[in-house]
Amino acid sequence: MLKRITKEESAYKLGKVKRVEFGKKGIPYAVTHDGRTIRYPDPNIKVDDTVLYDLNEGKITDSIKFEAGNLAMVTGGHNAGRVGVVVHKEKHNGGYTMVSLRDAAGTEFSTRMQNVFMIGRENKPMVSMPKGKGVRLTIVQEQARSHKL
Repeated sequence: MLKRITKEESAYKLGKVKRVEFGKKGIPYAVTHDGRTIRYPDPNIKVDDTVLYDLNEGKITDSIKFEAGNLAMVTGGHNAGRVGVVVHKEKHNGGYTMVSLRDAAGTEFSTRMQNVFMIGRENKPMVSMPKGKGVRLTIVQEQARSHKL
């Protein structure tokens, strides 16, 4: 069942910027991961940043830079679903740019840059967090937790 959105409620969506270019007559635009084309974005928004897109207004209301210290979620690869703070990124010539993240439990892990989606500034997420705050447990920890139930 679809929910009708009133003016008081704010409906927004996070979108990872895939391209920032100039169109006809020099009009700047940004394209997000879900195919939205947003005209006249903030000049500070670059590729791989995340924008907070207001669905009612059709405009960008906020943005999150892809930089160390911001909260991110891994969307692909072996670490999919994990959430952590970006520690650093390193570019490998002729290879992939790797991003290191640290989760809430203090475990550090790495993944490719295209698998990382910024979801908040510092430790403040702009979306609801998954169960367990995106921390992956070891097999032994999973078994211990399931036997407690």
